[in-house]
Amino acid sequence: MEIINDEYYMRLALDMANRSQGQTGINPVVGAVIVKDGEVIGLGSHLKRGTPHAEVHALNMAGEAANGSTVYVTLEPCSHYGTTPPCSEGLIKAGVSRVVVACEDPNPQVAGRGIELLRRNGIEVHIGVLRDEAIRLNRRFIKNITTGLPYVTIKTASTLDGKIASRSGDSKWISNEQSRELVHTMRHRHDGIMVGVDTVIADDPSLTTRLTVPGISPARIIVDSTLRIPDEAKVLRDGAAPTIVLTTERAAAERRAAVSERGIQVIVCGEGPQVDLRSGLQRLSELGICSLLVEGGGRLNGSLLQNKLVDEVALFLAPKIIGGLHAPGSFVFEGFDLMADAVALSDLSVEQIGDNVCITGYPVWNAK
Repeated sequence: MEIINDEYYMRLALDMANRSQGQTGINPVVGAVIVKDGEVIGLGSHLKRGTPHAEVHALNMAGEAANGSTVYVTLEPCSHYGTTPPCSEGLIKAGVSRVVVACEDPNPQVAGRGIELLRRNGIEVHIGVLRDEAIRLNRRFIKNITTGLPYVTIKTASTLDGKIASRSGDSKWISNEQSRELVHTMRHRHDGIMVGVDTVIADDPSLTTRLTVPGISPARIIVDSTLRIPDEAKVLRDGAAPTIVLTTERAAAERRAAVSERGIQVIVCGEGPQVDLRSGLQRLSELGICSLLVEGGGRLNGSLLQNKLVDEVALFLAPKIIGGLHAPGSFVFEGFDLMADAVALSDLSVEQIGDNVCITGYPVWNAK
């Protein structure tokens, strides 16, 4: 049985925020809970960029009863005018007595100002309740707002011997049905899904979110240095989600124009021979893509890893061994001479999904 305390109510706020993953774009996910005299009188979460924030929804539910209440919020209330008014001012006007904040907002427009404004107006503020959980929940927003790059998650499914396809290129299906359904949930929770052109040529994927209930399909990003993408590819013709192609100066101007005329955004990232992935990620961030799920092949995965552009790895392992000297692996790049230089993953979580196992971790980048 859970003890009812500040953590109890903050967990409720965190759970509400988590349910909105994938809906807020470059904005953070935020949950708010208002409590008075031992009763929850208001609940809210931020549902979509440009719409009222979590605190506003919770205050609207609580009404006049918010006066003298305690508010639990997973991220520091904003203090600036954007597309919506400052939440700090709303809390002050409502007459709340105490605000419990999980973590500060790293956005330079906020960064402690919301907390300071509340305290200047006589509201008690307590910071740090379930801070680590709140930071992990908004890790994509925090990465984007502090670096100008999207948060990059590599998802890959492999056999026990590390193969993502057979020597003939067959990859359907390595993972089981439950794992594939979980991947569609991951798509729902990211702003963009990235693959290399070889994946498009080999599989002609839709790269959409397909769940038993409606889901959000992210923008589709294709990495294609010379625009080899076939004209009949689904991602060019189905209109199921916005599609962006990252290419280089090596792609003929006529071909770029032809792809653009189909309503596809073509972004040139470097002279070649390969797409400048860091430049491409910066451009995607400018377009409002805060998080990327990479479902490409070993070369794209390896290039992102080699350039230290990966924030999270989700590796689905199937109890199969396929072998093959030329069967592709999960990460294809030059590699390291010493085991000490290998990319290690921290904060591992392991989940069994039927007869599959999903290992999730976060790369630890050496300073050198």
